[in-house]
Amino acid sequence: MATTQKAVLITGGTDGFGKAAALLLARKHYLVYAAGRSVHKREELERQAHEERLAIRTLEMDVCDDASVQIAVEVVLEKAGGIDVLINNAGVGYMGVVEELRLSDFRRQFETNFFGVIRVTKAVLPQMRSRQSGRILMISSAAAFVSPPTYGAYSASKHALEGLSNALRLEMYRFGVQVILIEPGYIATNFQATAKELAQPYAEKAAQSPYAEIYAGTWAASNASRAKSKATPEDCARVMLKAIEATHPKARYTVTSLTRWLALGKRILPDSALDSIMRKRFGVVR
Repeated sequence: MATTQKAVLITGGTDGFGKAAALLLARKHYLVYAAGRSVHKREELERQAHEERLAIRTLEMDVCDDASVQIAVEVVLEKAGGIDVLINNAGVGYMGVVEELRLSDFRRQFETNFFGVIRVTKAVLPQMRSRQSGRILMISSAAAFVSPPTYGAYSASKHALEGLSNALRLEMYRFGVQVILIEPGYIATNFQATAKELAQPYAEKAAQSPYAEIYAGTWAASNASRAKSKATPEDCARVMLKAIEATHPKARYTVTSLTRWLALGKRILPDSALDSIMRKRFGVVR
């Protein structure tokens, strides 16, 4: 049955940025459908929603599976009567130097972060286009405009996401559907723990790798970022809410001060200067 509440579908909605957004939006009286693969995380979010009497429904969705996406989207459309906001948040990070990263891991990286976004967006777009309204938030990254060592696969997937979003924003203009990029910086979530797990095969061999110093420098810089980071998933959720409720939303929103500085640096500095800064940051020497 249709509802007067605005309905929001969030991929990766039971953890990290997605969970923070689900809770914040539900507290602001949106009807939230939080999609995820983990039964445990879905149940945990449902318990919290029940305790706070929030309008959050969880559903199973694997963004890498056509049937899973189609079924989940159809369920939301049937129950809510439409999807007003799609937040493409599901993502993973495969970290390793380009020469050593397995091609299968490159494919898995893109299957989730890029093709998964396309899969869900294509399932949602027809009803947004026919209603001539809707907003699609693409969760990008600071790694979309700077590419640290070992981030080749992840950065490439986010570069691709930005290119996709730029085209889609123009294509959907006449239909009243707005496409918005959200660009967080380093914010501690379970994403980092998962990335560390996925990088384990490379970490085990790092000491014998010709790239040993690259790995060591990157890990040291990541640890330093973790120690310094004060931003939270809730900060990112508040930026998402701002993008959803703005009368005239911007094409992109940064979340952390680091991301804002990097975005500015990318615009005004030559690549040679940025490379020099990155080499110093990550301990890349000859």
